[in-house]
Amino acid sequence: MARRLMRGPVAILCSGQGGQHRDMFALTGTLPEAEPVFAAAAAHLGGIDPRDFVRDADDAALFANKAGQLLCCTQAIAAWTALGGMVGTTAIIAGYSVGEVAAWSCAGLLDLSQTLELVALRARLMDEAAAGLPAGLAAIVGLRRDRLDPMLKANGCELAIVNAADSVVAGGSDAALQRLCAEARAAGASRVARLRVAVPAHTSLLLPATAAFLEALAAAAPRPPRHALLSGLDGDRVRNVVAGCEKLARQIAQTIDWAACLSHCAESRAATLLELGPGRVLARLASAAAPDADARALEDFRSLEGVAAWLQRGAG
Repeated sequence: MARRLMRGPVAILCSGQGGQHRDMFALTGTLPEAEPVFAAAAAHLGGIDPRDFVRDADDAALFANKAGQLLCCTQAIAAWTALGGMVGTTAIIAGYSVGEVAAWSCAGLLDLSQTLELVALRARLMDEAAAGLPAGLAAIVGLRRDRLDPMLKANGCELAIVNAADSVVAGGSDAALQRLCAEARAAGASRVARLRVAVPAHTSLLLPATAAFLEALAAAAPRPPRHALLSGLDGDRVRNVVAGCEKLARQIAQTIDWAACLSHCAESRAATLLELGPGRVLARLASAAAPDADARALEDFRSLEGVAAWLQRGAG
């Protein structure tokens, strides 16, 4: 594929788990340059190639915590191998939940092996922290925080992710989320849905996972970023690697402010935003947060050549 440097800023958005599906590698699965990515990921999936895994695994396996995190990061890194050379040095890179680990790889802080090892470790630590507690996440849209926050507290749930002023993800035990979702529907929320994520990510329930992950992350000795990398905790640019490691570990058990990441992209005048997938959720959120920008998902295209042509038009 011909490569051309972008003349303007582009934001790369690395998706989190929950949107994995059977055809998620439709555009990246045949890329020769992505073969090392799939091979490295297979080592963490019991020797099964991710492309075979998404096709053959049952739903329980497909949406298991470890598999979900690995599959989503594999997709982001595979797409980046094909498209990263087109964005020059002005790209803004942000990742949603585990997608932030993939974003560290795309931004040049971690190599492929380090990234996937850290993703697998992150998933294991989160599973261990949540062991014995049926729990997860739920999306709630259409209620502003002044109405929702008291519901969270009353039902024993926590704010996991802020997507927009009236769009959040809550985390907690299954029983607590069931109560919260019922109350949110009764209060007029426009959308209430349990997400296909098996752990209460970004809540204090996973606090035991943070220290060991920080230790492993520091031991990986991440390099300075080659692109503008955003922290999911506050949307600020990661300029100090040590501080960045602390934030990346803390986000396992603290609220992610994705709305702040999108605000940073808008304030930086990123006119082109690309979600690497799987799914289109981040592209939709970006379109709402930056209506004057052109936000797309990889899955909006029929080929990577189409993605490349779109990126080049956005640069002109």
